[in-house]
Amino acid sequence: MNQKIVVITGASSGIGRALAFEFASRGSKIVLAARNLDKLKEIEAKIQSMGNEVLAVRTDVSIQEDCENLIAKTVEKFGSLDVLINNAGISMRALFVDLDLSVLKKLMDVNFWGTVYCTKFAMPYITQAKGSVVGVISIAGYVGLPARTGYAASKYAIRGFLETLRVENLKTGVHVLVAAPGFTASNVRSVALTADGSSQGETPRDESKMMSAEECARLIANAVVKRKRELILTFLEGKFTVWLKKWFPSLLEKLTYNHMAKEPDSPLK
Repeated sequence: MNQKIVVITGASSGIGRALAFEFASRGSKIVLAARNLDKLKEIEAKIQSMGNEVLAVRTDVSIQEDCENLIAKTVEKFGSLDVLINNAGISMRALFVDLDLSVLKKLMDVNFWGTVYCTKFAMPYITQAKGSVVGVISIAGYVGLPARTGYAASKYAIRGFLETLRVENLKTGVHVLVAAPGFTASNVRSVALTADGSSQGETPRDESKMMSAEECARLIANAVVKRKRELILTFLEGKFTVWLKKWFPSLLEKLTYNHMAKEPDSPLK
């Protein structure tokens, strides 16, 4: 990855921030994208101190023009683009029956359309470089999680989009990776939306027992280097869950319901 140009959305915190430092440690040129420019500038300064070239671009991925600007600024500074990591995303926690539909729309705008917009504008350069498009989804992109309808729907949509993109590019040399972390320590649950669209405010889970964002980033970077098609992280809540989905779907639904119902203040009570 030395001297490769890597664009990372949702780079101000969590997995995105960890990915920025991981690829920087491998010698990549980093483009940081997120809505919070102050946080991006802090990360930019740290990466510069590592000796890497870096660019921070304030980006709301739900806005098509912002995504177009992100890619334009990248090419303007670096002349090309090798890897696009679609990591920006938001979550939610509420039963569908209680959910304001605007929450579902926001989830799709950020998670799905953000991936589509950035990929659309990056594709000519990635095709030329025979580079990589990465989508950071979730186990919720394989298994429907109760009280996460908008989140699961958006992650399923991203997986369908990227898997189709991979097939379309079988002869172009473009690499497409779908990366599905299990439960990872990050701020995504703290800022998850509730039924009325307000922020949840705190995580309902013990994040100390989860995979760290840094470990997740390392494994994703390795998968990019190896040009893997799919990366499902963690065994029990990842690989084993996907296996159960294929062979014992009814059992998995019961296990999933019971597991999610154990969260503090779960809507499934």
